[in-house]
This record gives sequence, C-alpha cells and structure tokens, in this order.
Amino acid sequence: MDREAATHVNAGADVIDAVAITEFIASLSAGSPHTQAAYRRDLNQFHKHYATLPKPPGFVLDTHVVRAYIAGLHRAARAPHSIARALSALRAYFDYRCQRGYLTQNPTHDVHAPKGARRLPKVLDVDQTAHLLARTPEGALEVRDLAMWELAYSSGLRVSELVGLDLAGIAFGTGEVRVLGKGRKERVVPIGRLAITALNRWYQIRNDFAAPAETAVFVSRNGARITVRQVQYRLKRWALKQGHTQHLHPHMLRHSFASHLLESSGDLRAVQELLGHSNIRSTQIYTHLDFQHLAKVYDAAHPRARRKS
Repeated sequence: MDREAATHVNAGADVIDAVAITEFIASLSAGSPHTQAAYRRDLNQFHKHYATLPKPPGFVLDTHVVRAYIAGLHRAARAPHSIARALSALRAYFDYRCQRGYLTQNPTHDVHAPKGARRLPKVLDVDQTAHLLARTPEGALEVRDLAMWELAYSSGLRVSELVGLDLAGIAFGTGEVRVLGKGRKERVVPIGRLAITALNRWYQIRNDFAAPAETAVFVSRNGARITVRQVQYRLKRWALKQGHTQHLHPHMLRHSFASHLLESSGDLRAVQELLGHSNIRSTQIYTHLDFQHLAKVYDAAHPRARRKS
C-alpha cells in the first residue's frame, strides 16, 4: 500500500467514531434532549454500518457511500421522515467536523432523502389560542407559565429556545427577544404587548425562585433553568384546566404563531425570518395549512360546495 492510499484509509477510519459522535452531541447544547438522543442513535447506526464496509486502498467516505447508505434505509422500509432525520444528523455531524478542520468537504452534499407525504402541523385557531391564554394564573408558578405561553406564541419560539433563553436576551425597551436557534444561529424577533405584560409580572417574582447566579429567564421551583420536559408537563396541565381535550405540546404554539401570521399577512418571507428557517420550504408547509383552512370555509359556506346537510 502506497503512502497516499494509506492516508486515505486512515482518514476514512477516523471520519466517524464514538468519541467524535460524543463531542458533536455535546455541541448541540441549544437543541432539545429528544433531538440529541435521536441524532446519537442515527449516528451510532451509521457508525456500525461504516465499520462493516470493505475499505480497499484509496477508500474515502464520500457522497457515494452516504447515498448507498440512505438507499439501504429506504430498501429496509424505514419511514421517509426517519430517513430524512438520519440524513439531517449526518449532515450536521459532518458540517461540525468540517468546521473543525477534520474534513475538507461534507460527504452528504447532494444527497437527498426520499420524499414522503408531509404531515401538516396541528395548530390552534385564533379563538382556541385566545381561550388558552385567557386563564388567570393561580399562584406564582402559573404567572411564570403564562409568560412562557405568551412569549412562545408571540414570538414563535421553539421550546428549546424558550428554556435556553437568558435574561440578557430580552430587551424590554425595544420589545425584542434574542434567541439561539438550530445550528446555533441567532435571530432577533419582536415581543407582543401581552407577552411583555406577562413577562413583567413574572420578573417581579422571579428572584423569589431563581438561584443567585442563575441567568435563565424561566426557572423551576428549585431555582434552576426549567427543562423541556417540565414545560411540556406544565402546558398539558394548563390546557386541561382550560378544558382543552386535544393533546397540546409547546411546539403547537409556534405552529399557531406561524399559521396565524401567514393567514393575516400573506408574507411568507417575513414568517420565514421570524421562525428562523434556513430554507423557505420549511415555511411553505404553513401555506398548505392556510389553504386547508380556506377549503373548510369554502365547504361550509359556498352554496355549490360538496357538503351534506
């Protein structure tokens, strides 16, 4: 084996391993625990697959290797959304390795997951959202909860952005919030009047709960930064008290924010910026949702609509 070929083999062997995966997952501190766990599973699965591949002289992990792996997942009847997530995990991992100088190019470029039917996100309509947020808080923790729901809906925050928000991220003077989104990309979005009111009420009592050095906006009963799981539980509890029978999760407030804003403005690019989507396709799903709403109105109101009395 010549020296150049040996370099290729060694470089390939070092491209993905358990230590590198652990380092990458640790870098995703702004992401939700669910996403981190899913990415770890996907990367470990690819690592096992990669370890079984024959690696003749000159072998490198390139686009063809990744494309063959994705095709294998498709042949194994893995769900399209699951394949897309696996590819997303690989793409993020190799971007991370490129940024740190371990690789010169990302082998997932030009690799696409098979398309599946896109499920429309579940949203609350405007009246349902107003009813959810109309509850008068009972106790200090519900004052905090209302501030979280108002901010999530007002500014379209992901739950990971909500729990990761620090005091320095909120500017009451300009009515803006600065958040760290996916890929550690920062964006600034406006805060609505009712969200500012709810935040001010929480700030008046926050120090009664927060540990002295805690920088998080939202803290739990023990004084530390609130967790994603706690937020999910509190919203479910809140919704039940308000009589909502459907399952509510924090991301539904973000979906509702996007749907209501697009329905009122029709400005897809503005909604994309506010949500922090890098690709307009991610935002376009809300146009389908808006059309679905219009179709329901048509079916219910038009005298020639296909509906039964």
